[in-house]
Amino acid sequence: MRTRIDRNLLALAGRLRGASAALALVLLILASRGAADTVDAPRVRVETNLGNFEITLEPGKAPLSVAHFLKLVDEKRYDGTIFHRVIPGFMVQGGGKWPDLTDIEEAATVATEADNGLKNLEGTVALARFDDIDSASTEFFVNVGDNPHLDHSPDSCTRADYAAQGKAAERGLSKPLTCATYGYTVFGRVTEGMDTVFDIELVETDLDEDRMDVPLEPVVIREVRRIN
Repeated sequence: MRTRIDRNLLALAGRLRGASAALALVLLILASRGAADTVDAPRVRVETNLGNFEITLEPGKAPLSVAHFLKLVDEKRYDGTIFHRVIPGFMVQGGGKWPDLTDIEEAATVATEADNGLKNLEGTVALARFDDIDSASTEFFVNVGDNPHLDHSPDSCTRADYAAQGKAAERGLSKPLTCATYGYTVFGRVTEGMDTVFDIELVETDLDEDRMDVPLEPVVIREVRRIN
């Protein structure tokens, strides 16, 4: 005959088994959601004359930038362009020039999303731009090292700071910015083929007219295509 303590222990064990099953179910659901997020994340393959690499994009963090980049990919804007700026330990930049270093056809610009929380860490991909924070167009770069000085931060200039500088320039005045850069929008990460990026990083470069860090032998982007 079971005692009251025995019955209580059995009941507790049953509850624990039920809780473990519930916990396992929750973990399974979360894992499946994570897997779905990974599957749904857009990916592109960048084919170069030095090898290929793949970029997984971050539409949840940089929706405007990802949509902008994919539009350029679908229009085949990058086919035949080059990585025209290569700095070891820093980054490799391309997507805006032909092998003869002439500019490709102009494309629309996209508003910055540099304040999206993504950092310029090794392997991340960001949009290049001019001084205007919303001037990013076709050029992108892959960080080959951690570059925190390219990140948006609490010390970054605001839009108001840039607007005041622009108004001063219109009047012929110089208004230097004393705040940190607004940052560069990270919108993806190299998830396969980083060795290819490191190979590009180490090509021999030189000064070409007024451009520095230009590969002596063109690093050609043969094509960029969506994977999924």
